Amino acid sequence: MTFEEAMAFVQEHGIVLTAARGPVPRMAEVIAGESIKGSWWAHPKSHQIFAMFQQLTESPDILVCRFINGKVTLIHRRLWPALVRLAERFEPGQLSQVHEEHTAAGRHETHDVPYPTWVPADIFDDAKLLSVDDAMRMLGPAAIPGRKGSTAV
Repeated sequence: MTFEEAMAFVQEHGIVLTAARGPVPRMAEVIAGESIKGSWWAHPKSHQIFAMFQQLTESPDILVCRFINGKVTLIHRRLWPALVRLAERFEPGQLSQVHEEHTAAGRHETHDVPYPTWVPADIFDDAKLLSVDDAMRMLGPAAIPGRKGSTAV
């Protein structure tokens, strides 16, 4: 899978989990081209999966957060206005931008940028143009289950 294909997949689906199971597709399985049992680190394509995750998470069009069940989630920029419009319905940590860094010492560190600090001004403007119903339709099932203040559509 190329980076362009992976980006097109995230753009099409809007919300994708990196590896965890949930109500949206799992990017690790898309990259691997098959279902993965257990950890993707043990999969023969683990190096390709890791490299693709690094490319995707560095894209300015991808929000990396813990939106779905506290698991690492990739959200395409086209859905950011809907997130902003519905922000009060989610826990603050769900909308914090996650930056993962591998230090020179070989450690893995995670840094969070709280919502709304990471949101560009144009996204706030676009969010004002959306109704709550339109925003919920854009996010689909991810906007509904177990979320603070959400209701079934």
